[in-house]
Amino acid sequence: MEGLAVPVAQSFPKPKVGVAAILTPCNNRNNGFVSLKPHRGRAFRFRTSLCSQAKAQVAAPVTEKDNPNCVSGNSIRQRFLNFYASRGHKLLPSASLVPDDPTVLLTIAGMLQFKPIFLGKVPRQVPCAATAQRCIRTNDIHNVGLTARHQTFFEMLGNFSFGDYFKRQAILWAWELSTAEFGLPPDRLWVSVYEDDDEAFQLWSQEVGVPVQRIKRLGEEDNFWTSGVTGPCGPCSEIYYDFHPERGYVDADLNDDTRFIEFYNLVFMQYNKKDDGSLEPLKQKNIDTGLGLERMARILQKVPNNYETDLIFPIIEKASKLANVSYGIADDQTKRNLKIIGDHMRAIVFLISDGVVPSNVGRGYVVRRLIRRVVRTGRLLGIKGDGRGDLEGAFLPIIAEKVVELSTHIDADVKNKAPRIFEELKREELRFVQTLERGEKLLEEKLADAISSAERNGTVPCLAGEDVFLLYDTYGYPMEITKEVAEERGVSIDMVGFDIEMERQRRQSQAAHNTVKLDIANGDNIAEDVPDTEFIGYDSLHCKAMIESLIVNGNPAVQVSEGSNVEVLLNKTPFYAESGGQIGDHGFLYISEGENQPIAVVEVLDVQKSLGNIFVHKGTVQKGVVEVGKEVEAAVDVKLRQRAKVHHTATHLLQAALKKVIGQETSQAGSLVAFDRLRFDFNFHRPLRDSELAEIEVLINGWIEDATLLRTKVMPLADAKSAGAIAMFGEKYGEEVRVVEVPGVSMELCGGTHVSNTSEIRGFKIISEQGIASGIRRIEAVAGDAFIEYISARDFYLKQLCSTLKVKPEELTTRIENLLEELREARNENSAVRAKAAIYKASVIANKALLVGNSKQFRVLVECLDDVDAESLKSAAEYLLETLTDPAAVVLGSCPGEGKVSLVAAFTAGVVDQGIQAGKFIGKIAKLCGGGGGGRPNFAQAGGRNPENLASALDKARSELLAKLCEKGN
Repeated sequence: MEGLAVPVAQSFPKPKVGVAAILTPCNNRNNGFVSLKPHRGRAFRFRTSLCSQAKAQVAAPVTEKDNPNCVSGNSIRQRFLNFYASRGHKLLPSASLVPDDPTVLLTIAGMLQFKPIFLGKVPRQVPCAATAQRCIRTNDIHNVGLTARHQTFFEMLGNFSFGDYFKRQAILWAWELSTAEFGLPPDRLWVSVYEDDDEAFQLWSQEVGVPVQRIKRLGEEDNFWTSGVTGPCGPCSEIYYDFHPERGYVDADLNDDTRFIEFYNLVFMQYNKKDDGSLEPLKQKNIDTGLGLERMARILQKVPNNYETDLIFPIIEKASKLANVSYGIADDQTKRNLKIIGDHMRAIVFLISDGVVPSNVGRGYVVRRLIRRVVRTGRLLGIKGDGRGDLEGAFLPIIAEKVVELSTHIDADVKNKAPRIFEELKREELRFVQTLERGEKLLEEKLADAISSAERNGTVPCLAGEDVFLLYDTYGYPMEITKEVAEERGVSIDMVGFDIEMERQRRQSQAAHNTVKLDIANGDNIAEDVPDTEFIGYDSLHCKAMIESLIVNGNPAVQVSEGSNVEVLLNKTPFYAESGGQIGDHGFLYISEGENQPIAVVEVLDVQKSLGNIFVHKGTVQKGVVEVGKEVEAAVDVKLRQRAKVHHTATHLLQAALKKVIGQETSQAGSLVAFDRLRFDFNFHRPLRDSELAEIEVLINGWIEDATLLRTKVMPLADAKSAGAIAMFGEKYGEEVRVVEVPGVSMELCGGTHVSNTSEIRGFKIISEQGIASGIRRIEAVAGDAFIEYISARDFYLKQLCSTLKVKPEELTTRIENLLEELREARNENSAVRAKAAIYKASVIANKALLVGNSKQFRVLVECLDDVDAESLKSAAEYLLETLTDPAAVVLGSCPGEGKVSLVAAFTAGVVDQGIQAGKFIGKIAKLCGGGGGGRPNFAQAGGRNPENLASALDKARSELLAKLCEKGN
């Protein structure tokens, strides 16, 4: 049970003064027990139970049962984990949304990371575990926002048994968690079991005591769970919450979303589903459960749907503000659009955080589809620009800021990746906005034509499949969005025709091979039977070549003039085209006449391979006019090529060093070889230690110092593999392959460019190491000129810092630590001074308290303390509560900064006994200031963002307190 101290201590509302506890690991461990160090003399309650082979004991923290006004999604998650931790379960972190399992695209369930254990392929490490797993499912994407419960991103709380306990214990604990821990009324809970599972039926009815009228037997579609087409599976039993028990038992349908919500699914995993659909018994019986966090939050927070819980609603509020609409008074369609944004933005942020990059295939297409759906939905809501004055800006990063803010308890690493997430969202949104504008116009024309035609012919309007394909293929307009827009207009789409067009394109692509026929609207061809480009760039960085074709904006051109962007196809080239992680060369194409200066110049800024092995030189005409058929002098930028060579060879050395330091089993998972740095992704289960990174650098710099000559040769693929050559990630190889060897260090199949001698690398330095997905780490490093530049820059900044602090480099750490300590002390002193000032202000206004009630027994004080910060406002309220005798009610407000409102409500026991609770009261007042908040019945804090409304909000608080206490006092 090591490691539970922090979650238990930090995950619950702050207890009343005097009831805090510190939970610490015991040095002398006995059967898994931990020692409990009481704080301020409070006795503890204990929960103790056994899971075979595991026993633990933890303190029961103060929960929402002690404080019913504070049921947060974060505390629900932690209470679930603590519940099962106290019953011997090992708490494990959430796996990535990108699973190791090849049978599924994304992590769809909490059990996925344990599938190899359930199948018996790997031994269990613990007998039972509990997790809070983030999941993605997009099969019900069109129901998001339409129903109360469908989401693409959600958290599944799960407890798992790996051959330890089984059906009986799982059922008993699920019932205890639901009714005792979370306080759900037993008479509101219904249960479903698989139609043939008599054992589960008897456990629920006889041992738990659920009336048989509230136990439903359901078929395979509802109550036989599978993780995918194949894999572990078994009968399941589900617990439902009944929102309308007054409807009785007759004809009750558990699939009625208006009455029931299923929140806990218990899977009794007994079988493995094989490829042929048959079931084979697993070697051991397992338990896999899933409790939907958002669903439980909806129940406990008493809101009408999952989206209005504190897990999602702050994102909706952010979108509402950008759209300048109020969710509370919005129509159903507006609310649905806001819900779509709230749900999808969570999915998008966590997918990108876990390393999924928007693209047109696989996982990348999932995140791109979600992004595009949010962009279009935001435009429908009227969101323009970034909400900060830039009408051409992106709004997704602004909403994503709120998702990142809420992510801390789900995955703390998201915050570290936020800059990359925001940049990816900005780039993807702005790119898609251009597509939307082009596609929307054409789609509107096509829909109008379809509707007009249907009206003339008396038929149902339908959008032709070839039109849907035209939007998809030519304009990049997603078919799903076309379908959504059409349905909104009452137009169906011809999916059969669309599929026919897709199949026709696929056949044409397969038939093309190494010849290209690029057609445009007028029937002309960009090129006929263009041959593969001859690459001579291994041996030479310049050559004479012929211009075979010119392309401008996707269209063929015979000649291109100065200032135009152009794509040039040559018969041969020294330019390396981007592949194998190495970016394309830069350089120039010169057209000359005689010995004079060139009459035309093209600056090449990128080179890509297209349609087989055709090199496309992308650049700008800097001078003159270029024409098809002209001879050019193609010259690669020598310095940039050298930088790429250095980084590519250094990448090979890095992989060799990683295998030596952390193990031969590690393998490449991606790479980038650029002019300014290298990036190397590899499979590994944990962050590298500083000592390991240092050892890697020493190894590589040693190999550089050895000045080893590289060997490069072409050989049959089978011979290369038998010689031990390593294949580059993601590359496809023919029968003949190029092998690059650093003798005694590495041997890899590689088509990239490399140095001749390791000494050319000069030096190597790792600049970062981080995780980018589950089991995937990334190292960024510099070598050669980039290494010298990096070291020089670091030295410059170090000298500046030493000069500013007036210390020697070796004294810098100590000086900074001293400064940080001084800063902490100054902040503490400043906080104490602010608190004293607030208490002084409170003492001045104490005599303003109003006496209320028939006997004038209630004291009411509602005042504004100007610019007092939230913490000092709290101190002032506590002082006033002690000064004014019971019964008394104090409400204070302040404007601590621009666009900020702080509120606090402090009630004595005599006021709370009248049924007036501080948490509920201040939350309503805060809404008047554009905010919210809550807390305990006797003390609560809130905030807002509209200071101009503070005075009227305090007037409202005063009048409501006076009215309520006058009524109570009489």
